[in-house]
Amino acid sequence: MKRSTYAVRAAALTGAVALVLTACTAGGGEEGGGGGEEEGGGSGESTSSPLIVGTLLPQTGSLAQLGPPEIAGVDLAAQEINEAGGVLGSEIEIVHTDSSDAEHAEVATQSVTDLISQDVAVIIGAASSSVTRNVIDDITGAEIVQISPANTATDLSGYDPFYFRTAPPDTVQGSALANLMLGDGATNVGVLVFNDDYGISLRNVVQTVVEEAGGTITYGNEGEEFDPQEQNFNSIVSTALATSPDALAVIAFTDQTPLILPELATQGFDMSKVYLVDGNLQNFADTFDPGLLTGAQGTLPGAFPTEEFQARLLEVNPDLQDFSYAAESYDATILAALAAVKGGATDGATIQENMAAVSGADGGEKCSTFADCVELIEAGDDIDYEAQSGVGPFNGDNDPSSAYIGVYQFGEDNTYTFSKSEFGEIG
Repeated sequence: MKRSTYAVRAAALTGAVALVLTACTAGGGEEGGGGGEEEGGGSGESTSSPLIVGTLLPQTGSLAQLGPPEIAGVDLAAQEINEAGGVLGSEIEIVHTDSSDAEHAEVATQSVTDLISQDVAVIIGAASSSVTRNVIDDITGAEIVQISPANTATDLSGYDPFYFRTAPPDTVQGSALANLMLGDGATNVGVLVFNDDYGISLRNVVQTVVEEAGGTITYGNEGEEFDPQEQNFNSIVSTALATSPDALAVIAFTDQTPLILPELATQGFDMSKVYLVDGNLQNFADTFDPGLLTGAQGTLPGAFPTEEFQARLLEVNPDLQDFSYAAESYDATILAALAAVKGGATDGATIQENMAAVSGADGGEKCSTFADCVELIEAGDDIDYEAQSGVGPFNGDNDPSSAYIGVYQFGEDNTYTFSKSEFGEIG
């Protein structure tokens, strides 16, 4: 995947302008907010205000590769919701804004201000745990439901009753990554990790699992993180390789990773022993010479999307290069809409009160589409929404109670393909 240009990023940082999208609707996306009370419930005609969902997803910055699939997931869900009659008689409205990254915190701050002014009831995002930390109090303090499709930091579990996520915390991916390396025969694991909340959280889980299995973290222990702004990795790589790791995890974003990987190859490391994570797992066909990453592996939370779901996403955005966190973003949007239907109103407080129930936390009839789930709700049944991402119902911390971690392997062309899934439960 091609990386964002500095020109695009600079333009975005000049001012975070919200792009208003009313999914498959004739009405404008700037009408009144999502706080109206429903008279009578159900999905037929009503006086309820439209459900307005904002997104806070990376269009620029070090996670910009995640933006297109996440936005496509939201747009696909909105399209299907409106085709099924909308929410409480009104079409759902989507307002897209840029989150950028933690190095450009002002972008997300301005975007959240814009979204609050437009009376959104739900915000899907951010992708970065660090970005979420900068804005979560403003969002939840306004009684807006925040649902991240990609936050994984362990300390966000149970942060606020209005904060949910459809991606599992690092305890699941970290365990899967560590066990993948151990299962491949590694006993001395090196970790190139940047000094970021995401990196440290994931590294800590990997370290715990490796050491409990009798292995050793040869490099990447506390105090050996690198600066996220680092541009020269010659000495960092040489120091790490001097510890003789038999596997090396690169925990970073896409600003640093394209600098690290060729340096590892130049210094003679076996690239089939390199392991990437969700923050930097992308296709590098246009970045490196063929063969540089042959055999390298990576982990990504979420069940591998079916061909049918991929086809639906490509109808929304034919230019998609991968599908990272698209299902989680789709699920977040569907769950918010179902919670509004179940509660009979489109305000944040009502949606928050019903999120766990529609996810299946209380049991209920299984359903996998918005239309089928609404039919059950209107019949008075409890529902158990079967998520496209494969996550289980929300637990007491508003985390998924279970999730899949996909394992991917790079071929000669430096692109990755699905290998297998690992299932994990969240305590």
